[in-house]
Amino acid sequence: MSALFVRRLGAFALTSLIAACVPAAPPLSTPVPPPVRQPTPQQIPPRPMSVRPQPPTALLNAVQALGRSFNGDVGISIRDVDEGWTVAWAGDKRRPQQSVSKLWVGIAVLDAVDKGRISLGDPVTVRRSDLTLFHQPIRPLVGKDGYRTTIGELLNGAMTRSDNTANDVLLWRVGGPDAVRRILAEKGVAGVTFGPGERLLQARTAGLTWHPEWAGGWGFLQARAAMTYEARRRALDRYLADPEDGASANGVTLGVALLAQGKLLSAASTEKLLSLMRASKTGALRLKSGLRPGWSLAHKTGTGQDLGNLSTGYNDVGLIVAPDGHRYAVAVMIASTRQPIPARMRLMGDVSRALVAAHQDMAD
Repeated sequence: MSALFVRRLGAFALTSLIAACVPAAPPLSTPVPPPVRQPTPQQIPPRPMSVRPQPPTALLNAVQALGRSFNGDVGISIRDVDEGWTVAWAGDKRRPQQSVSKLWVGIAVLDAVDKGRISLGDPVTVRRSDLTLFHQPIRPLVGKDGYRTTIGELLNGAMTRSDNTANDVLLWRVGGPDAVRRILAEKGVAGVTFGPGERLLQARTAGLTWHPEWAGGWGFLQARAAMTYEARRRALDRYLADPEDGASANGVTLGVALLAQGKLLSAASTEKLLSLMRASKTGALRLKSGLRPGWSLAHKTGTGQDLGNLSTGYNDVGLIVAPDGHRYAVAVMIASTRQPIPARMRLMGDVSRALVAAHQDMAD
């Protein structure tokens, strides 16, 4: 084989090898797609995120510890009105509301005002037959010809002084218990029921049937005093097992949060009710005792009947506002306990103190 032939054969092999490494060109009839440009990180739209705000762990632990250590049946709920989270201890169990239920009557009254059915200036005559029992500061004002007042003044007495007679007169003016229950259902206040009115509720709690001649309360107190301890205890046990006016702590804070958000009443009526709750003269050493300067509380208390050293329906619920405007709905509802009043008030103050500390930790 000649040297020239070998050189030509090597050149041919090298040319074939190079051709095999290059992709063939597409036919002229097939369009060549343009190169795909990868977006830069700045061009990629962010993925939508749905992150539910979480409650502070320290507050959750504090509420759990307070509920666990209290010697009694208690429900605790703290709901962040602005962010939506809730921490609770036994927050879904129904417990007696007692005068906390005046809050729902107040909402029913102001809902009727918003709808033009009544006015706060409408005159009302409270008669002796309207008197109820227990706490009723209006009672000395009701003479033989009655006491002339207005719906607005009755609302003031019910919300700031927890006047049972003022509240019952308002309740029947807006349509009775069924009307309040209907409003709670329509406005989405789940976890809250409403009882039969002050006189019937307290009589049934004691195991009695209300008589109209008991208006004012003395007849009821005499009849209750004549009962045996065992009969009263059976009646009280029935009430605690299934309270006619029962509500869960979480249900109450839901209602307070909806009120604060303006979802229950008009803006004017919302502010009217909250201003009355801020002016409340009851329960100064309950939730309010744990607040620091700059914090505010709009609240409604409740206190039920006692039997021996057993107390029932000892409550405080409301809207707590931080100095920076952040809002929390809070409920502490003690269904039953043998702890003295100072211990009950200390529990409520400790709940407020835990909330204040957690808020400040989040702000730092």
